[in-house]
Amino acid sequence: MPALKQRVLLMFAMLTLVATQVWAGPEEDLQAYVDDNTQKLVQKLNEEKGLYERDPEAFYRVMDETLTDFVDFRRIAARVMGRYARQTTPEQRDDFVERFKRSLFDTYAQALVDADDFEMTVQDATILADNDSRASVQMLLITASGNRYPVTYSMYRDSDGRWMMENIIVEGVNIGLAFRDRFAQEMEQNRGQIQAVIEGWGSAVESLNLDQEMDRS
Repeated sequence: MPALKQRVLLMFAMLTLVATQVWAGPEEDLQAYVDDNTQKLVQKLNEEKGLYERDPEAFYRVMDETLTDFVDFRRIAARVMGRYARQTTPEQRDDFVERFKRSLFDTYAQALVDADDFEMTVQDATILADNDSRASVQMLLITASGNRYPVTYSMYRDSDGRWMMENIIVEGVNIGLAFRDRFAQEMEQNRGQIQAVIEGWGSAVESLNLDQEMDRS
């Protein structure tokens, strides 16, 4: 599949994996818990391969129900907007969160349709020494052709004790920062018209060149 789609599939494979996690204690428990859920994730991805083509709205509902309670999309979207978030109304922020999710689900679905079989393994999980509400999980995704992609994702523990994803690094590229840079570029190109940037976010994601970012890393 095209390299960009493959990278996005990697990102959302990690998102779906995080969605299976609710609680883990020490690093060993966190790593074991993630590893135990990996096979459940692979099975789920295989089951969903044809859903987007048959019924896109059903696919969106499944993804939203699966991820929303565990992936902090609002937190991520606010970070993507960066300092520009202060310029938005509550309605605009809500709108961007929904558009942000929808654009990612679209890209994920398109990648999933063409995806080959793959496997994922947990390499390491570390709860930060200076903050036990933060953790870093090292993953390795191996495609059917033997390609290996290292992925790191950052997690934080919310007030209810749930681990939630807040960022992903794919082959050395900080995805959260890449999206934030893209949002800033769109603001410049649209002369500060934040509503235009929000409405055009789907196209902005499609044109984001993560491959170029990876080449620089």
